[in-house]
Amino acid sequence: METSESIFVVIKKAILGFFHGFLPDWTVVIISILISVTAIVIFGPVTMMFLTWLERKVVGRIQNRYGPNRAGIFGLLQPIADGVKMLTKEDIVPRAADKVTHFLAPVIVVIPALLVFSVLPFGRGMAAVNLNVGLLFFLAVSTMSTIAIFMGSWGSRNKFSLLGGMRAVAQMVSYEIPMVMSVVPVILVTGSLSMVSIVEAQLGGKWFVLTPWGFFGAIVFFLCGVAEVNRTPFDLPEGESEIIAGFHTEYSGMKFALFYMAEFMSAFAIAGLTATLFFGGWDGPLLPSWLWFLVKSYAMIFIMIWFRGTLPRFRIDQLMGFAWKLLLPFALLNIFVAALWQMLPAPKNLIVSGIAEAVILVIVFFASRKDSPKKRTYVFAD
Repeated sequence: METSESIFVVIKKAILGFFHGFLPDWTVVIISILISVTAIVIFGPVTMMFLTWLERKVVGRIQNRYGPNRAGIFGLLQPIADGVKMLTKEDIVPRAADKVTHFLAPVIVVIPALLVFSVLPFGRGMAAVNLNVGLLFFLAVSTMSTIAIFMGSWGSRNKFSLLGGMRAVAQMVSYEIPMVMSVVPVILVTGSLSMVSIVEAQLGGKWFVLTPWGFFGAIVFFLCGVAEVNRTPFDLPEGESEIIAGFHTEYSGMKFALFYMAEFMSAFAIAGLTATLFFGGWDGPLLPSWLWFLVKSYAMIFIMIWFRGTLPRFRIDQLMGFAWKLLLPFALLNIFVAALWQMLPAPKNLIVSGIAEAVILVIVFFASRKDSPKKRTYVFAD
């Protein structure tokens, strides 16, 4: 591995080599863990700060305005100004709130957002922990945020917060199922749950998104991921147009900032996992592996921001119907197409699976529209 490929790995090995000369092996293991944890803890908030600036700039351009441009050059210091504001704002807790639950919710919501970074391979040799069940770990840990969001809504003792929390639980449980089903073809083809092994199976430009099952699987997974992190147009848990601000209505100051930070870190994690599973992860020519990973991840982030700047919010019936009537059956049938791809020899597998995907797409689409809500008609009184 070249030095330019992973500066972090080179620095980590140098530090461990220094301590290995005069410290017991068990202490070197602890130091290695602390180095990885420190890198993740620093990377998470810094990523959140930059993404808030990027989103406001891109949405500003979409809406024909400048976005942040006062604090620093091009507004680059705006995230720091926002951080100072959040740290100094008064922390208001409702009198009737459950004080313990209200306090723990924003703390707990950040934990899974940070933990998932530990198994993401940011480049060649740049996974903090290469678990042989890394994908399962990611999917399991990321679901913990549902509990934290409901804790925040329940502990607030506010009916609008509770409504937002119940929406969040219904939404996340609904979209977790097609999300998990959409990654089964990747596991089927690679035969592994290790993130590193999944990327290695795509080296040399053999990205799964270039296959029929991978292309549609990537779309299903990404849409479910956007819904999991409550991004537009799936941001019903914080629907300010009808429930004030949703589950975090009663939060202010740094507690609100923690919810905000968790959302952006989770969005980056979903973008990184999409790049890892379907777009070859760090694979790419000429550029360093970590740079390829970041380019692909930020491309996914840009699509999320694009959604926010252009799409209206779903109604709750549209949101749930989209998950259960369209994404779930398509994700299940996509497993069958991936099995065909594996069993048939090339190039027959490409032709057969492509035709199968087209047929499935047409059937599922028209079947889902059959029970879709009818256009409303209004009768006005004289």
